[in-house]
Amino acid sequence: MSAALLNICFACYLAALTAYAASFLFARPFLRRIGHAALAAAWLLQTAFLAQRWHASGHAPLANQFESLVSMSWGITALCAAFWRLAPGEWLGPATSGLSLVLLAVCALLDSTVAPLVPALQSNWLLLHVSVIMLAYSALALSFLAAAVYLTAYHGRHAHETAVGLDRFNERSMALGYALLTAGIILGAVWANEAWGSYWSWDPKETWSLITWLVYTSAIHLRRTNRWQGRAMAWFSVAGFAVVLFTYFGVNYLMSSMHSYAGSR
Repeated sequence: MSAALLNICFACYLAALTAYAASFLFARPFLRRIGHAALAAAWLLQTAFLAQRWHASGHAPLANQFESLVSMSWGITALCAAFWRLAPGEWLGPATSGLSLVLLAVCALLDSTVAPLVPALQSNWLLLHVSVIMLAYSALALSFLAAAVYLTAYHGRHAHETAVGLDRFNERSMALGYALLTAGIILGAVWANEAWGSYWSWDPKETWSLITWLVYTSAIHLRRTNRWQGRAMAWFSVAGFAVVLFTYFGVNYLMSSMHSYAGSR
């Protein structure tokens, strides 16, 4: 049943993206409303899938790359709804649908087996640390989407009203992601001390998490000092999310890490 739910969820995201595209091409507002409904249905189905997964496994569905990636997609759609009124133009729904489709397509390539937790993950810190990190990545994904739309649709025309709104959306979602990332790293350090007897061991995952944090620290600093706005900030957001993806995917597959047993953070 869980696999069927995720497949239907994928179909709903696809239906949402199709409806948004048709609304744009044929100028039919009612198709956009269908896109909204399909996007909401996809999120509800994803919620049901994660709840079933939690019930079947007996632990939060955050223990491996498959579960954390589904949770990240869920978080992106949830934050899309939370930020809906802050998004200028009509890009947020289609962009969220498209990114979630990509993430769920990647999930189809991962091992989805429900397995018992390894001893290192048998802790309440699993839910606290990984959920905060996944929400951080979700917020930074929205920042990336706003930056990508800014760069492709407005070509850096910062004086355009929608471009200004995209720039502000980028800033706000990045700030939220940065705050959550900071909290997640702190929670991870506390968990590491409990599990391994050290708050920080310069493990590759820890090191790249720190690099990610420093990248976004630089972005926030440059933004708050009014040095970078518009196109420069958009490119920083794109580069920052590339570092997020390497921290999330690259470290797990290219480096030997104490976190490799989970592949979830």
